[in-house]
Amino acid sequence: MFKHAQLETVKAWIGDPAHRALPLHARIQRAVRQLILEGALDVGRPLPASRSLAQSLGVSRDTVESAYSQLHAEGFIERRVGSGSFVSEQVQRLPGRGLVRRQATRVPALRLSRRGAAMFAGGGVRDFLAPRAFAPGVPETRNFPLQTWERLQRQVLKEHCTQALLHSPPQGMEPLRRAIADYVNLERGARATPERVLVLTSSQQALTLCAQVLLDAGDRIFIEDPVYHGARKAFEAAGLECVPVPLDAHGMRTDLLHATPSARAMFLTPSHQFPTGATLTLDRRLAAIAWAQREDAWIIEDDYDSEFHYAGMPTACVQGLDPQERTIYIGTFTKSMFPGLRIGYMVLPPSLVAPMTVARTLLDGHSAPIPQLTLARFIEGGHLGVHVRTMRAVYAERRDVLARLVREHLGDFLEPRVPDGGMQMPCVLTRLVSERAVVDAARGAGIDLLGLTALHLSKRHKAGFLMGFAAHTPHELEVAVKKLKEVLRAQCC
Repeated sequence: MFKHAQLETVKAWIGDPAHRALPLHARIQRAVRQLILEGALDVGRPLPASRSLAQSLGVSRDTVESAYSQLHAEGFIERRVGSGSFVSEQVQRLPGRGLVRRQATRVPALRLSRRGAAMFAGGGVRDFLAPRAFAPGVPETRNFPLQTWERLQRQVLKEHCTQALLHSPPQGMEPLRRAIADYVNLERGARATPERVLVLTSSQQALTLCAQVLLDAGDRIFIEDPVYHGARKAFEAAGLECVPVPLDAHGMRTDLLHATPSARAMFLTPSHQFPTGATLTLDRRLAAIAWAQREDAWIIEDDYDSEFHYAGMPTACVQGLDPQERTIYIGTFTKSMFPGLRIGYMVLPPSLVAPMTVARTLLDGHSAPIPQLTLARFIEGGHLGVHVRTMRAVYAERRDVLARLVREHLGDFLEPRVPDGGMQMPCVLTRLVSERAVVDAARGAGIDLLGLTALHLSKRHKAGFLMGFAAHTPHELEVAVKKLKEVLRAQCC
């Protein structure tokens, strides 16, 4: 028979709101199991008869019988015909039995691999899950043609039936690879074929693959300074040495590469540099290609939001200019469509298609077929082009609105650097204010800012913020700017 304290422990466990999602018999079973693990019930100790315990707990005998049956099946108790139920001798072999309660506050030492420690120390990449004001890289989803998408998805299900419920090839569905190749050839001046396209879940996955497949720990990689934080974290987690190369108004200073010990790869955002918005000039693109050929190195080109260019036509991608096929082109539909789609891609040199595809199978295997096939139809039907043109006009207006609002309301604190494209605007602090403190205070006010300091590897920079404008209407931007003004005022006082 249970002691009074043990019975009260079981009652408390059953009544705990944290456990109410469990069936009653499971709550009883786990409460008794916990007593055994804590050593409160010794080996060979008899348990109350099911009828007696049921009466004490105010439940049916069948409920207690179900709990005892599960404990017996798991080896915690023995059931002897005519004698009752007893704590099993197997419990003696449980490691740490009896220490559960006494060492409840002791946390095991965390032991990670060097790569795991680097990933954890880097903090990962924090997605802005809700479209709060100024979150960079978040598109407007309220204007997305959802009815068209639903219609195309129904067509996919009708045509492919249950075949669409199976695994897709690890390289991606052929209709989507064909649609992507046609799209980047037309819109970005790429040199792509369906056979060279690898469909992924995100550009971040593409960066991780590049770091792991192309380079070894300790290898050097040239990166822009400042640089996209997701790229730098992926490279550093793989054990690479990131070597910053300064920027100016025309992008990466490729003229400085000869003065620096060489590297195995270079990371570029040439069409719309993250975060400055600079466009890499043609002569520097050609210089980067010549460097890659001379050093037998790779160029990793991240073309994350080039669709949204507001001054003339977007510049052709580096991959399309590279006759030596040393460039890996990375693209995503997260920015041009919606974040929940989770489809990115790489256009690879022929020699890398098989190694990258095999490596991808070790990460997540494949992308879901239904969104892939729906996206293929969305692109082929011209819907992506229409949507991009619509949003380009919307985003251009919002960029101009944010620039005006920053000058009118935040001019005492910030200087906007108006970009020619993209979905976010860098704004430099002109007063001595703690960037980190403003970011934290703004988050408490419902505003998401990305500090510029963390995007620089060198110390040659000015503090400030990257402010997204794409996901919010002019009125919403005005409300948020006025909130930010109060945050900045409070930090200056």
